[in-house]
Amino acid sequence: MDVLFDPQGRVRNGWKVFGFLLVFAALVMILNVVAKHLLHLHHVGDLWKLSMAIGLVALSSWICLRAEKRPFVSIGFQLNGRWFRELGYGTVGGAGIMAVTALIAMGSGGFHWARGAGDWRTLASGFALFTLVALNEETLFRGYLFQRLLDGLGRQGGLWVGAALFAFAHWGNPGMHGATLFWASVNIALAGFLLGLCYLKTRSLALPIGVHLGWNFTQGNLLGFGVSGTTMAPGMLQPVFQGRPEWLTGGAFGLEASLPCALVCGGAILALIFWKGRPSADSSTVLAWETEG
Repeated sequence: MDVLFDPQGRVRNGWKVFGFLLVFAALVMILNVVAKHLLHLHHVGDLWKLSMAIGLVALSSWICLRAEKRPFVSIGFQLNGRWFRELGYGTVGGAGIMAVTALIAMGSGGFHWARGAGDWRTLASGFALFTLVALNEETLFRGYLFQRLLDGLGRQGGLWVGAALFAFAHWGNPGMHGATLFWASVNIALAGFLLGLCYLKTRSLALPIGVHLGWNFTQGNLLGFGVSGTTMAPGMLQPVFQGRPEWLTGGAFGLEASLPCALVCGGAILALIFWKGRPSADSSTVLAWETEG
């Protein structure tokens, strides 16, 4: 058995995943050296950090795709009318998941809302920030890396491994300990599975980017909860916790560390499984595991 090439003479997908991670790590190290030692940029704002991160992920993806003689858009960036419609649908869907989760937690006596300190300026800055967060994380976790996992492991294997990697990547977030670590890991893995399904059903990154954006923006800037252990800006509303267990509300970490979030995510995943989807007509986005089956 050839460990490097498959029976068709192509580089195995495990090596492609390894190559992507290697290229990405090398670019990160180069950027750090340039920024700190040549440009003397020791402190930059969040928007600049995210913009540079997006650039690194995009460049890493482009390099690996060029090696395969595939266009960059093949990972899910066919920017047309449908792409932006799916982005909008995803944003509404992500907002709905967080809104329903919050209503369940509130109806169970976990908290009540007070008026928050957010205003239109914090809404605008939060929307811009979470747009970049969604673009960065979805390009990284549902782009080239995830799609080669699907090629190599098949649909179920790719979805579960991709979800586990997404959860593991958040383990360094503030508050990830004790019961919060458990519930946050479960829910972030479920979110990763959900976002992976969003890609699979559309062969585009528009829907997962939208869901990710709507999820974070609604949870933080609209409803006032922490977002994955961080609080980016004051919310338009502010939850006042009522002493109930943190697994009911997620506590300071955010709704992502709550049982209601797991229930709502599970329901959304089931809905996506039964949704027929709208696969892209672009043959360059069709995965090998589909064409073989």
